Amino acid sequence: MMFKKIPLHTQIIIGLVLGLIFGLVVIKTAIPNSFTIDYIKPIGTIFINSLKMIAVPLVLASLIVGVSNLGDVSKLSRIGGKTIGTYLITTVIAVTIGLILVNVFQPGKSLPPETRESLMSLYEGDAGSRVGQAAELQKQSPLQPLVDIVPDNVFQATTNNAAMLQVVFFAILVGIALLQVQKSKADPVIAFFDGMNEVIIQIVNYIMMIAPYGVFALMASLIVEIAGDNPDSAVQLLMALLKYSLVVLGGLFTMILVVYPLILMAFTKVKYKDFFKAIRPAQLLAFSTSSSSATLPVTMKQVEEELGVSEEISSFVLPLGATVNMDGTSLYQGVAAVFIAQALGMELSLTQQLMIVLTATLASIGSAGVPGAGLIMLIIVLESIGVPAAGIALIIAPDRILDMFRTVVNVTGDATVCTIVASTEGELPDGLIRKSNPLTPND
Repeated sequence: MMFKKIPLHTQIIIGLVLGLIFGLVVIKTAIPNSFTIDYIKPIGTIFINSLKMIAVPLVLASLIVGVSNLGDVSKLSRIGGKTIGTYLITTVIAVTIGLILVNVFQPGKSLPPETRESLMSLYEGDAGSRVGQAAELQKQSPLQPLVDIVPDNVFQATTNNAAMLQVVFFAILVGIALLQVQKSKADPVIAFFDGMNEVIIQIVNYIMMIAPYGVFALMASLIVEIAGDNPDSAVQLLMALLKYSLVVLGGLFTMILVVYPLILMAFTKVKYKDFFKAIRPAQLLAFSTSSSSATLPVTMKQVEEELGVSEEISSFVLPLGATVNMDGTSLYQGVAAVFIAQALGMELSLTQQLMIVLTATLASIGSAGVPGAGLIMLIIVLESIGVPAAGIALIIAPDRILDMFRTVVNVTGDATVCTIVASTEGELPDGLIRKSNPLTPND
């Protein structure tokens, strides 16, 4: 009973810490790793699958309701323009910060040659598969991303979380159509999707009941999998790439602690301390799942109930952000591309680094909000500046951990832009609204 009274974000933190401790105990004792993989990890997998299960229907229902509730197409174009424009600006800022940090600290030049050769050998197969996927993307027409936005079968698109942009496109079309058909015909359709949206939010409540246990399982299995059969291998690998990881983390924390607070200060009256407290459960969930799409239901709930953003704004801006806004991923791509070039002894010109900014910004739009998608997009960035794509083998080892941090930035960026758009539209309360929320009881 006492555990139920603890706020959700505290429960998640407890789950993270206990999972970390459990994982370390397993790799340092005689407990077989197979126990964690076979009996602990499935709990985390069930938790992630549950969140992914509702991601597509949530995006579909919330966007249709959000667009149809805007009232007219001119308001849609205004809000859409603000949203896309702000997302692009924050992405460019993120990549630029990453490039500045990696050029100042030059982590790639401190990587021992033997470590580089060992990593290239260890991850040759994984790197090859990523290169193959990226090669297929590069053979496509420059306009292929536009082609991919339009689904040839909307029902098939809804069965694939990686095709979220197609779902977004279809949902926006349906919402616009509902604005322009006869009101008597549109109202029942809107009511249906509105009801579906409420049902999905209730399902979120059910899923979040197991969040602490799911996070525990995810963290414990992650530690065990990184260590493998040799507990010291993970430590040695992370130490070899520590400088690179710190540069990435430095850039990510700069976004969260400097860039987003300044943006909020400039466009809203929301104090960043209150903002951070409001979206903390979403940030912690993003950290544990490494998926902005899986975190979307909680992000929407926190922004609406804790910050007072209207459902009209959040149901449009946040699903779009989970698909096209990847500030953390873009920053990481900039740092990783230059790091790999440095490690391979290549000097990048200013033109090549400007190409990184452009390519990483465009790649973030097509990057699925699921774990590992950033690596495939990174290969496109590397190829655009002439750096061997096989070099991603150098950064695969710490990528899973860094993925957790950059997803936090992605989700925080989504919530920041949503708050800004709501404020500029006059749909954000003057004071911070903290409604009764069963998931995050007031402290």
